[in-house]
Amino acid sequence: MRNDLSVAFAGVSGAGSVLRSSEPASLSPVASQAASFLEEAADLLVVHLDFAAAVDRCEKGCESLLNDPESEDSGSSEELRCSLCIVGIQALAEMNRWREVLPWVLQYYQDPACLPPKVLELCILLHSKVKEPHVMLDVGCDWLHASANQHLPTYSLLVQLHIFHVLLPLGHFEEAQELVEGCKALSKEQRLEARGIIKEKRHQWLQQAKEHPDPEKKAEMAWKTQLGSMSQKVLTVLVQLGRALGSLAGQFSSIPYKKTLLAIFMLFLIVVKLDPASPTSLPFLYRLIQLFHQVRSAVFSTNYRPPVQG
Repeated sequence: MRNDLSVAFAGVSGAGSVLRSSEPASLSPVASQAASFLEEAADLLVVHLDFAAAVDRCEKGCESLLNDPESEDSGSSEELRCSLCIVGIQALAEMNRWREVLPWVLQYYQDPACLPPKVLELCILLHSKVKEPHVMLDVGCDWLHASANQHLPTYSLLVQLHIFHVLLPLGHFEEAQELVEGCKALSKEQRLEARGIIKEKRHQWLQQAKEHPDPEKKAEMAWKTQLGSMSQKVLTVLVQLGRALGSLAGQFSSIPYKKTLLAIFMLFLIVVKLDPASPTSLPFLYRLIQLFHQVRSAVFSTNYRPPVQG
């Protein structure tokens, strides 16, 4: 996988800069520790080729930032989290664990619209490289339609990546055309070039379908497009629940709360096993997530006191 993904990683603007981390004096103690994790992760990735250990350091750094109240409005902490995710993505890809990339990232950016441009760019290129563009369909759409992102300097680049690496490979020509015409961030030259590429790809798609009709392949592509992102959402929720449950297991001693969390998690597993991609399953799955967070909030609220054990 290392050689296969070298082109994709080379295309990520500024990705190499995260390997040379700096630690400003203004960082909080937690952010300083995260910067150390970043430096160690980069060293493990590039020098020692210990990809599993690199992912571990990235996770520790991201989790420490999430638990630091001082980092909520800190630009330097956001840069650290972004850099940790980029190194972690590359390490996962090097181990051919690319299917875990998006759920892993969404642990630290629960709303796809909040993904840093560099992280989204890398995810698009990675899934394009492994011929699974459908995974990024909903994520890319959510990000591009968020008004806060439309004023970013890299917005036009992400629009083009979404068109050329996600929409066109899936045959979404009308959506690609609408995006080109409605995107003010694209220059006149970029629009003209995009129109030509869309026209050419549409012609190739129709010509190939005419010369080599393959109903099974068409059905497979339609199924992937429709259910791929749905399954990815379920996988993301499952990863978040599993990790959160594990991190909370030893932090409180209330047996009723432990049983409640375990019951929620088991219900989730049952639904996923019975019908993992059905749209009717999602409301129930998200309700389980809400219940989980309610229990966790109750456990860690300032008014909560664990029961006295007799």
